[in-house]
Amino acid sequence: MDTDILSLKPLLAAFVYSAIGIFLFFVTFFGLDRAVPRFRLWDELIDKQNRALAIFLGAIAIGISIIVSAAIHG
Repeated sequence: MDTDILSLKPLLAAFVYSAIGIFLFFVTFFGLDRAVPRFRLWDELIDKQNRALAIFLGAIAIGISIIVSAAIHG
């Protein structure tokens, strides 16, 4: 009986690619936070509850996620 279904190689590859993608996402997001020196993004989001900034950062997060996914997928 063939045990290819239970192979750990695809599971390990998925875990590694997910970890790389999440790491790249956070590096890019915090790089964006450092690139805007006028105000802190978290303070603006949490304390002032700036909805326009939240929508903008959400769109950036989706864009970064799509780029990282396309880069990993090939």
